Amino acid sequence: MKSISNEVKNLVADRDMTLKQLAELIGKYQNKNYSLASLSQKLRNETISYKEIKLIANILGYKIKFIDTQKNNYFL
Repeated sequence: MKSISNEVKNLVADRDMTLKQLAELIGKYQNKNYSLASLSQKLRNETISYKEIKLIANILGYKIKFIDTQKNNYFL
């Protein structure tokens, strides 16, 4: 299974953005200072909140979808 850090970095790269640009946009949406260092640390330590992940998905134009692995015989 991929780490959340790699997942976010790949999604950011797919949008031709940098993590610094993403951190700035997160700060704008939250109306507070949100630094690249803070984002990087949360990704590295896997302590980023679900609320922040939802915001990142929104900023990047994605939606989060839960898949019922029991019904679809889908395993990660």
